[in-house]
Amino acid sequence: MKTSITKLANNIRYVIAASAAASVITVSPALAQEAETEESVEKIAVVGSRAAPRSVADSPVPVDIIGGDELSKSGSVDMLDMLISSVPSFNSRAQPISDAATLIRPINLRGLSSDSTLILVNGKRRHRASVIAFQGGGINDGAQGPDISVIPSAALKQVEVLRDGAAAQYGSDAIAGVMNFVLKDAADGGSLSIKHGEYYEGDGTATIIDGNVGLPLTEDGFVNLSFQLKNADATSRSRQRTDAAALIAAGNTSIGDPAQIWGNPEINDDITIFANAGIDLGDDKEVYMFGNFSERDAIGGFYYRNPHNRGNVYSIDGGETLLVGDVAQSQGAERTCAVVPANVPNVLETDAYQDMVADPNCFAMNQIFPGGYTPAFGGTITDTSLAVGTKGEIKEGFLADVFFDLSGSIGKSESSFNLTNTLNPSLGLSTPTEFDTGSYIQLEKTVNLDLVKSVEAGLYEPINVAGGLEWRSESFEIVAGEEASWLAGPYADQGFNIGSHGFKGFGPEAAGKNSRHNIAAYVDVEAYVTEDLLLGGAIRYEDFSSFGDTTNYKLTLQYAVSDEFSIRGSSSTGFRAPTVGQANVVNTATSIVEGNLIQSFTAPPTDPLASFYGGKELTPEDSTSYAFGGVYQSGDFFFTLDYYNIEVEDRITQSSQISVLAEDYAELEALGVQNPELISAVTYFANDFDTTTEGVDIVANYSMEIFDSSDTDFSLAYNWNETSVDKFNPDTTSDGKVRRLERGVPNHRATFTVSQNWDALSMFVRTNYFGEYYATHADDTSDTWSEIASAAVTVDVEVNFFLSDQVTITAGANNVFDQKAERLQLEARAVVGGVFYESGPFDYNGGFYYVKATYNF
Repeated sequence: MKTSITKLANNIRYVIAASAAASVITVSPALAQEAETEESVEKIAVVGSRAAPRSVADSPVPVDIIGGDELSKSGSVDMLDMLISSVPSFNSRAQPISDAATLIRPINLRGLSSDSTLILVNGKRRHRASVIAFQGGGINDGAQGPDISVIPSAALKQVEVLRDGAAAQYGSDAIAGVMNFVLKDAADGGSLSIKHGEYYEGDGTATIIDGNVGLPLTEDGFVNLSFQLKNADATSRSRQRTDAAALIAAGNTSIGDPAQIWGNPEINDDITIFANAGIDLGDDKEVYMFGNFSERDAIGGFYYRNPHNRGNVYSIDGGETLLVGDVAQSQGAERTCAVVPANVPNVLETDAYQDMVADPNCFAMNQIFPGGYTPAFGGTITDTSLAVGTKGEIKEGFLADVFFDLSGSIGKSESSFNLTNTLNPSLGLSTPTEFDTGSYIQLEKTVNLDLVKSVEAGLYEPINVAGGLEWRSESFEIVAGEEASWLAGPYADQGFNIGSHGFKGFGPEAAGKNSRHNIAAYVDVEAYVTEDLLLGGAIRYEDFSSFGDTTNYKLTLQYAVSDEFSIRGSSSTGFRAPTVGQANVVNTATSIVEGNLIQSFTAPPTDPLASFYGGKELTPEDSTSYAFGGVYQSGDFFFTLDYYNIEVEDRITQSSQISVLAEDYAELEALGVQNPELISAVTYFANDFDTTTEGVDIVANYSMEIFDSSDTDFSLAYNWNETSVDKFNPDTTSDGKVRRLERGVPNHRATFTVSQNWDALSMFVRTNYFGEYYATHADDTSDTWSEIASAAVTVDVEVNFFLSDQVTITAGANNVFDQKAERLQLEARAVVGGVFYESGPFDYNGGFYYVKATYNF
């Protein structure tokens, strides 16, 4: 404790540094304690308490309230980027060449993995995405959290961010906190807007059209409908690779400039529809229903394959000689094809290569892609959900005066993958160059019964007693790809890679569906013991069909020292169950280690290959956390400071790459592993390490009038977060990964915003401060590919012109001064053809400007 307090004192100076960096001012009006008018967001939170919703100031745990309109005050077309600018302890990083993580970006709250934050919509658990982040930037390696990018700001009334462990209240995953997305529920009115923008570099052009309409449903109900349509061009922050430039100089005319694109993926026809409906049945009862349909296509890039030395495609000896296929040898005859030297400027012009091409018995992949190739990785992401329920007050019987909420929900996420501009080398010259590689499908079903009753006990206020039951079923399915994407062709025994190169298709042995179910029961009590003292407690029991049961608790308090100042604190245990996907997923992809591309196979931890190298059945993560802080509110000034400490044991992650050794081939084949000589490394999910995460959140808001007939809001939000790896398995977790876990996100993050409102004009300026962090590229933590990145400041500006009560024109820019992300070291840039580290906390693409027109009705 003494060490923690010392750290707190030492880090107050970073608040000052962040403020100084913000002399071009910003603060998230989303966090501001606004005056409550009909137009403003009411600062009342549902999460954090099973009692009646409480104001931000009266909550015994820290909660941020972000209005839907505030989220839209960003040039970004992605919900993740909108939240980054509003919640300093929230991070999400773009990963331009990172398999499926390119398509669905993982998030971090308080420096923990994306599946350590529970996501709710209208208070109901949101299903996970089907994508698992196999290259998740260290912290998110192997994480499988929900895809919140599908939720449009047009559909949102507000977002509630509970920054405290809450597994005893809400169940698995709520170790770092809870985010509740509250949908709009108006029965009339609406809006329609179009936004268009692009990066200063002239690429990444994005257009987003969204709308919302509220309609009556009989005289006592509503239907609120929202939609969003988004298209975004790819970006390129590339430079020509030195190996590609050398081949062009030597006369190879089949290479692009640049040979590969390093940047954001192209997003096509990203459509989302959300509906929220409810109807009053009378007698204090109502029914409700909400859900969504979302679908998008995304196309990203992979690394360039050099036509002289790419392993198991063009060579098997590091580029000394070309890998030449022998047709007769594949049919059982003796090999006759001659050696073709490849350590030359341009192999295509050598006599040995020309002679090989002239021999119909011999071939090389250069005949298909003479300049090498860069696979294009794409996918179609489909996300659907539906929740139906009824709630109200029971008026008679032994449950009289009990409020109930009975609901059922279903959610499905499907990711279908494809590859183009690649090949299955083991099929020889008959290989296709486009492949459907299969799908992941995540399906979840949940039934909840929640009961609440006030019980008189002679205290200052009645005790709020809540209890409930939950049943949940979760399945993860792998659908096989087309045969050519996984087939071991006739030339596999000659050293040619099996399956579509870059992302091997899912074969019949990997296909299948795995599932589990769990039941839970909880009790939650809360009451003002005296006028100034609020106490609460919760206990939750859950039993999983896969690994057994767990029991967790939470205790909270808030004490009003005076009318303006109160202190609050909490202590809790939590857990995160391993997902069905993490326990059963199969994936083959390309990783980069010390500048070299290797074929890495992700296997279930109980698979023979994984078991041989230490894999074991997964068990839940367990957490213990405590927090304490204070709230001060006087007039238009609002200030909170909260310290937190989260210890997590047996954290689940994807292991570091473990080399598949030649001396193990025979034993692995005896265990049933096919072609182990073509697998460079294996990874699997494991309960690999223990961590302690501690930090401080500061939120300060002040409103005043600087100019006549205008309102000015100042807001500062600051987070200090530090993670220490207390214990890890060196056989499966490398020292480099430990560094990424401890320093992969900035220890210090702040935003400072000033917003100004006049009758016909409003504007805001927001400054974002990002502290130092450990930057890496493509999971490579060697000295050439990683370093401590410098702190940086970005500035966002937006101006709104109110042409009438209905029409608003907006112009703005994110990163208006075009602050550059941390640049790769020169040697690394030359190898990968990129300019910036992909692990940075802010957009590496640079400044982005936009215009927007909104019509309200």
